[in-house]
Amino acid sequence: MSASKRKGNIGENGAVNWLKANGFPYAERRIAGAHLDRGDIAGVNGVTIEVKNHAKLDLSAWIKELEIEIKNDQGWTGVDLHKKKGTTNVDDWYCTLPASMWLELIKLAMRGRET
Repeated sequence: MSASKRKGNIGENGAVNWLKANGFPYAERRIAGAHLDRGDIAGVNGVTIEVKNHAKLDLSAWIKELEIEIKNDQGWTGVDLHKKKGTTNVDDWYCTLPASMWLELIKLAMRGRET
């Protein structure tokens, strides 16, 4: 197995375990190589999750990939979950998403506080 593939496996497994520990029991890795990429992790309804474990950030390319995957997945939102150098604790990792998606999440959160 290549070093890149090994890093990807470590990142995706860590993210799945973290999601399960935080209330998403159906989170699981997707099988790689599908005709239409729908992200790396399934089991969080409507949310497309792409995991990145790279030393160098490429946010523009990652977001472009995510937007395609959200359409393929028929998701309503999505996120690039990327590993922070020096830690395997997913709580310390970073999430990147288009500002328009973030705004929709904030609006939903605010509506929830109003009720």
